[in-house]
Amino acid sequence: MLIPGKRKEFISIVIPAYNEAERILPTIARIDEYCRLRFHGFEIIVVNDGSRDDTREVVLREKDKTASLRYEGYKPNKGKGYAIRRGVMISAGGIILVSDADLSTPIEEMEKLLAHYDAGCDIVIGSRALAESDIVVKQPWWRQFMGKTFNAFVRSLLSMNFKDTQCGFKLFSGACGRDIFGRASIDRFAYDVEILYLAQKAGFRIEEVPIRWLNSPASKVNPVTDSLQMLKDLIKLRLRNP
Repeated sequence: MLIPGKRKEFISIVIPAYNEAERILPTIARIDEYCRLRFHGFEIIVVNDGSRDDTREVVLREKDKTASLRYEGYKPNKGKGYAIRRGVMISAGGIILVSDADLSTPIEEMEKLLAHYDAGCDIVIGSRALAESDIVVKQPWWRQFMGKTFNAFVRSLLSMNFKDTQCGFKLFSGACGRDIFGRASIDRFAYDVEILYLAQKAGFRIEEVPIRWLNSPASKVNPVTDSLQMLKDLIKLRLRNP
């Protein structure tokens, strides 16, 4: 029996996790509580991206208590893009939400994305760069500079007009998500650009939506090595798509 006010679609929430033993449990609990009130059926897929801490043990212990929780893991570390791709490809949802483990974007912000999904969008991406975005805790200046510089390269090399490709809060229709991620190949932080580029070329409807966002100081991004890798991945993507 369907309960009024709950969505009938089954939703998959994919969370990439690298060394997240200390903060993954509150995130799982908060998402589980929210989804139990909002959806008739859902799954939370934590993908352990070769963590060196106790992420595996912590999540597996929680799995015995939380019916919605699924665990996927491997070694060694392969990158955020690989982890999300793996999670999306094993997902069962008619809707897929990708969320960071630190919940920098509160799970309640999904309502904004769902409104555009209901209006016919295939992909809805959270954005920190729109005028209406609510940035409660800002990134340090050097990360803001990196983000703006990277976005300038994205616009120049790939002719994409999104203000913020890198926010970790994105919603996909299940069919679209599994199609696009099934064709993707970038394993690390530039995966977002590849996904949006492939989706745009395929004619999927994409909407960029302002969200509430709080910077987490425990960033996994290395400002030197990861920035260089992201630039290399952008160039490879451009060369593959002349």
